[in-house]
Amino acid sequence: MVGPRSPLPPLARFGELLATGLCEVTRDPAALDSAGFWAVVRDFEGRTVCARFAEVRRVPVPVPRPGAWQGPPAGSWTSSLDRAAYTAGVRGVRAAIATGEVYQANLCRVLSAPAPAGADPDALTALLARGNPAPYAGTVRLPAHGVEIATASPELFLRRTGRTVESGPIKGTGRTEDELLPKDRAENVMIVDLVRNDLGRVCATGSVTVPELCAVEKHPGLVHLVSTVRGQLPPGAGWPELLAAAFPPGSVTGAPKSSALRLIRALEPVPRGPYCGALGWVDADRGTAQLAVGIRTFWFDRPRGLLHFGTGAGITWGSDPEREWAETELKASRLLAVASEGYEHSEGIRT
Repeated sequence: MVGPRSPLPPLARFGELLATGLCEVTRDPAALDSAGFWAVVRDFEGRTVCARFAEVRRVPVPVPRPGAWQGPPAGSWTSSLDRAAYTAGVRGVRAAIATGEVYQANLCRVLSAPAPAGADPDALTALLARGNPAPYAGTVRLPAHGVEIATASPELFLRRTGRTVESGPIKGTGRTEDELLPKDRAENVMIVDLVRNDLGRVCATGSVTVPELCAVEKHPGLVHLVSTVRGQLPPGAGWPELLAAAFPPGSVTGAPKSSALRLIRALEPVPRGPYCGALGWVDADRGTAQLAVGIRTFWFDRPRGLLHFGTGAGITWGSDPEREWAETELKASRLLAVASEGYEHSEGIRT
């Protein structure tokens, strides 16, 4: 059943930053070099929405209220790729690696369930903040522009302070640190090289460094390998140039990026949308910004009455198809449990 358009007012929430009073919306990233505080959403396919807000203040993330979020039934989620299709896709990536087309590619699937009418993404963000805390959690709610997102992203795409820009690619996932394999470290190093190349296209020559390589980060229910890549933007390089060089994020595409994107289009049956894109904020007045990779992210498709969530894994020659399927399940299971109907009442708020 097609759900109605959300009547909720526009807002953006990033951690304890709450932006209200929508002033303007544009698809031109050059606006991010002008003035004001902007919420930014860029789909994996490149559609950009930049929303300038009049007021920004620090407020604690709301405590979830009983009944504020009524999610879809736990058993109602369907996948764009089932187990057989996903493992066949992994074998397809390995075949492309064998012929030298790619070294690594991210293979993803989109999960969908009926979206309860009037469901508020910010109420889901509050629930996620308690059930699956994440460093780049937030909400972007622009119903008139078809953007309603709740994210618990753990991954930094771009942080900017003046002319310094930094990325924090994640590659390598396990339930515990002991589960991480040599394949995970090799995959991380491969993507770090890709991100260095991306930033090197726009940053000053010789300024790109890797201050941290393959650090272990613990998150609810799993661990990741995370690296840091940093560079300096030269005069004249702004947001259009930075996004053109670095987007889509290397950790959710593959290497070489152009070949990986062709393979993704061939193997994935539906667009990723906000999943694996970028979302966050830009404070043009202060010259600061923080954009996350759009993973661990829910988004609404109001015209079709659906709530979506994406999950995926990086595929290398050393990948086992069943293990990669299991990784996508691991990444999705906790968040789907939080978002599904009855979570508050049957299981309580997980901390």
